[in-house]
Order: sequence, then C-alpha cells, then structure tokens
Amino acid sequence: MPTPPSLPPASPFDLTGRTALVTGASRGLGLQMARSLARAGADLVITARGLESLAGPKSELESLGRSVLPLPLDLRSQSSIEAAAAAAFEATGRIDILVNNAGCNVRKPALDLTWDDWNTVLDTNLRGTFFMTQAIARQMVSNDSGGRGRIINIGSVTSVFGYAGLAPYCASRGGVKQLTMSLADEFGPHGITVNCLAPGWFRTAQNDVLYRDQEWLDYLVDRIPLRRPGQADDLDGAVVFLASDASAYITGQTLLVDGGITTGSTRALPRTRS
Repeated sequence: MPTPPSLPPASPFDLTGRTALVTGASRGLGLQMARSLARAGADLVITARGLESLAGPKSELESLGRSVLPLPLDLRSQSSIEAAAAAAFEATGRIDILVNNAGCNVRKPALDLTWDDWNTVLDTNLRGTFFMTQAIARQMVSNDSGGRGRIINIGSVTSVFGYAGLAPYCASRGGVKQLTMSLADEFGPHGITVNCLAPGWFRTAQNDVLYRDQEWLDYLVDRIPLRRPGQADDLDGAVVFLASDASAYITGQTLLVDGGITTGSTRALPRTRS
C-alpha cells in the first residue's frame, strides 16, 4: 500500500490559538499591529487609557473573526497595570504575546523641559513598559509558555539615533532597547523571547504637526533610502514575525523598520560633467 502523502507543516507565522495583549491599541500603529495579529489568527486583549476609545477597534477586530477584550490601562499607574493584567488573565486564561506599544512624547528644546515633562514621558514609555512586562511575564513563567511566550517592546528609530527637541523621548526609547536585552537574558530560560520593534518615521497623532510642514517632510525623505516615510502596514510582517514561531531563536534584538534611515543616507548630488 502506498504511503499517504504527509500534510504540509503549519505556517510558522500562524497565531491561531494564541492570545495577544496590545497596549495603546485604540488608534495608529497600535491598532494596526492588533489588526496584523488578528489576521494571523490571534485573539486579542486591547488597552487604552479610555475604555470608550476601544469600542470602534473592538468591533473592527471582531469582524476579523477574533475574540477581543478591551481593558482600561494607564501605564503611569502601577495599580492600573496590575488590574489590567489580572483582568486579562481572568478572562483569557493566558497571554502568549505582549506588545508594549503605548507611549507618549513631549516636544520641547532641552532648556525648556520641565521636571513633569520628563517624568510624563519616562514614566509612560520606560517605567510603564517594564512594569507591564513584569505583570504579564509572571504569568507567562508560571503558566509555562512552552517556548511560545513573546514580548515585543515598541522602540523607535530614536532607540539608536538622537534628535534635537526629543530628549526625554530618545532617553525612553534608548532605555527600551537596553531593557529588551536585559529581559531577554532573564526570561530566555523560560522559553520567552523579548525583542524590540523599532519603527522609523511613521505619521501618527503624536507627530502629525511635523508632516504638515513640507520643508521638513522633504528633509526627512531625503534621508530615507526608500524615499518615503513609513506607512502603517509596513509593520505588519515584522510584528507577526516577532510574535510567531518563525522568530523562536531570536531574542534580545532590535528590529528597525525604518526605510533605511539609520544607514545615515542622504541623497547623492547629481554628477556634473567635467
């Protein structure tokens, strides 16, 4: 009797049966990454500071056939972090993927920054990322992730580059990169990977004012080898990759999705005939 053909292996990018928690998922890149994970098969827990802002995203993501739990979360509050984590685990049983996307920014010259400006950005982007990770990783460890625990910290091109007027933001995103490496070393023995996904210049609500300045936009594009700012769906493949089995042997890394701006490129001057 001939041997029946074997079934093809499941896609390493398939997230069916897994649950992802995405912070700051009410709009922008956070919502786009939640869409990407949902299309790959993941059920979702989505958070934002205001629960009402998640009504539209919840309906949209459910239309993709996924289970969606919206939760309020303020990363500047430890009690809010602990409450959101507890509610997520109570409702879903386990979180397999954490995307630490929520963040904020204050644009000011360094000499004009206040104590509160600095604390607002660092408390949200760095301290909040750590304590959200701690709350979820405790359960990932105790539940035994089976080598499928995935923590994705959202950094930025400012994780590796500095920009004037963005001192606390650059400090926080550089800190996220370093935090990622430390936690990767600590959680690796538990089968949990920790990576940093670092978008380049994407148009969001935080930086929209810059994109309305054509001179600045021309200046930016001149420094991107692919000659355009990022579009939301440019992150789709990267976030699914880092959340999936396809990245099982990758941890502690910073993946820049930046169109090449970190090469330091500028447009070459046209050659002139001698």
